[in-house]
Amino acid sequence: MRGFVGFTKRNLLLFFKDKQTVFFSLLTSIIVLALYLLFLKATFANSMHSAINKYPGLISLISESEINTFTNLILLTGILGSAMITVPYNCLATLVMDRENKVDYDILATPLKRGQIILSYFVSAAVSSVILTSSILVVGLIIIGLQGEIYLGGEQILQAFGVVAVGSVSATAALMIVMLFFKSVNASGAFGGILSAVSGFVIGAYIPISQFSNSVQTVCNIFPASHVTIILRNVLINGQLSHINKSLGGIDQGMFVASMKNLFSFKAKILGYQLDVPQMIGYVLLLILGCIVVQILTYSKTYKRA
Repeated sequence: MRGFVGFTKRNLLLFFKDKQTVFFSLLTSIIVLALYLLFLKATFANSMHSAINKYPGLISLISESEINTFTNLILLTGILGSAMITVPYNCLATLVMDRENKVDYDILATPLKRGQIILSYFVSAAVSSVILTSSILVVGLIIIGLQGEIYLGGEQILQAFGVVAVGSVSATAALMIVMLFFKSVNASGAFGGILSAVSGFVIGAYIPISQFSNSVQTVCNIFPASHVTIILRNVLINGQLSHINKSLGGIDQGMFVASMKNLFSFKAKILGYQLDVPQMIGYVLLLILGCIVVQILTYSKTYKRA
């Protein structure tokens, strides 16, 4: 156990000592923020205004502040959704670096079992990812909270941190299987560039997944990050939507809030079937367990003793 803890600590220190790796781990989140400020905020706000205009009398009941807070929370879930893909991937860089530098031969010569070695890489990457993504959540909630009421209680905030943690762990579990097949940092970096480019589309940060066809929605929702983003959207935004619905006083019979949830994907859709939050949580947890088993089996096959 002491060897496992020591090796995990070593991996954590190696990652956080490399400031460039930490920065590039957050780069996709910074890009999403820039795109949001330049283009996406206006697009999301216009979508909300269009929905409001469909129901006469709502314009005077929904303030610009509420619209602004809603779009900001949509932004935050998009940033976190992207981060929960790219940050875990970059946190796994130590695994590839060890293999490229032949450090893995020395590691395999230690008394640590192969299962302990791979779990150590997994735990250190997951912990690093949780720390960074939780930091994004904290900063995001503070900034949005300073601009308007976000209608989140202590329970919802704790749930949000829990969702971010599960999302980081699930992405680490899935991406680690991919990383086990890379033999050089250049190869993993090239794949990471592709991953960063597509992650925003997969989780609906740029365009709501509901705007895609059923087949594309199914492909997007295969990935656990999409489920986690949707769960996080429910946790962070349901309070805001409940407040708006209450302020409308039933004038629209709840249709406006329902249309917002449908437009911005508050449920995952796979093969035409909608999954609610408990089903999505079950899907993500099963995937984590399955990926850990595959990791151990893959590591035993791909990493040989010197």
